[in-house]
Amino acid sequence: MTEAKSVLASVTAIPVKVIKTLLSSYQIPDPLPWTQLAAPLAASEDTLARLDERLAKSPIRDGWIARTHFSDAAACLWLEGELVHLEDLVLHDAGMDVRAPTHELIRAHAVLRARRRIATAKPDWALSRTGLASLRGRDGKGDGDEGIEEDIDAPDDANEGIEEAEPSGSLHDTDPRLAAAFAAVDAANANAARTLAGKTRAGLERDPLVYDLDWDEDARLDEWRAVVEQTRTLPPTLAAAIAAEAWSAIAPLQHTPWLGRLLAASMLCARAKTRWHLPCLQEGLKAIPLERRRPRNPASRLAVQLEAMTAVAAAGLKNHDRWLTARTLPVRKLDGRRSTSRLPALVDYVFTRPLVSAGMIARELGITARAAQDLVGELGLREATGRGRYRAWGIP
Repeated sequence: MTEAKSVLASVTAIPVKVIKTLLSSYQIPDPLPWTQLAAPLAASEDTLARLDERLAKSPIRDGWIARTHFSDAAACLWLEGELVHLEDLVLHDAGMDVRAPTHELIRAHAVLRARRRIATAKPDWALSRTGLASLRGRDGKGDGDEGIEEDIDAPDDANEGIEEAEPSGSLHDTDPRLAAAFAAVDAANANAARTLAGKTRAGLERDPLVYDLDWDEDARLDEWRAVVEQTRTLPPTLAAAIAAEAWSAIAPLQHTPWLGRLLAASMLCARAKTRWHLPCLQEGLKAIPLERRRPRNPASRLAVQLEAMTAVAAAGLKNHDRWLTARTLPVRKLDGRRSTSRLPALVDYVFTRPLVSAGMIARELGITARAAQDLVGELGLREATGRGRYRAWGIP
């Protein structure tokens, strides 16, 4: 028994040191394997340039862009293993859901809103610190404390203005007990404002059940921006491919892995490779077979990204020509119509959505649902899905 106690006494507690998770750094292949990247790089540069030039003078450019926003958002969830029907996404965006929206549908709509925001902003907005803060949902958080401080001091400022407006010899000056009572009320209001401000700051803190508190998003974003900075001398499509791969490796944001591909697409706009549209890189990756989508070789992964750009640009050219041809017949039916006819507006609206319902048309054109169905019958649109209130139409 004595030996056992001596053995236990000789054993000292080993200090356990908690080590933070290291950042998953990304290194650009040096030197770049140009023999492996030359062919897909040339193809992606050429196909994207031809698509952008086709859209520059296209009469359906705005409709083409609006439709591709939906398809790319649905493809984003498809890449993550979730199925979002394009029809449900269109109806959810219009606020006319036929069923309760799912979690996947809400996430797809978030991708759709982010794409629209990037496409309508300046080309270099998304890559700026302001744009990144806005896209990650942190816009104004850095200034939130200042705004809270201003709210705390607001009652005092208001009281000062009131005191200045009051003439000399007022009731505050004549009755010290009333002045003390007002001072107590002001102090209570200021204390309540500080308490509410403290709760607001606590609400801004992230829930550890949902977020990893050791995940330093700001440091990871800085690392990703440093990688993007190194690609300034590279061709635009190759720089976008490296940016997308670096985002996947570094993973700056915990719950928005899809944002990296949107930022890579915005790089093509910022580098003036695409002036008239935001490329659908997620839809392009969807066209790549699963067994080839994530090779182990870094150079092969860059080649896959370039092939995805080529695939989506080629598909965009085909869809543009097909939709332009499909627009010919409805446009012919506009000949001889009155200037007050709603058919021209209906044709333009139909080509901005993958499908339209009677309610969507009625809201857009300011007419009744019955009149919308009559206009659809005059145009001869293809019925897409449903009957009755869920009836919808689309172009071939």
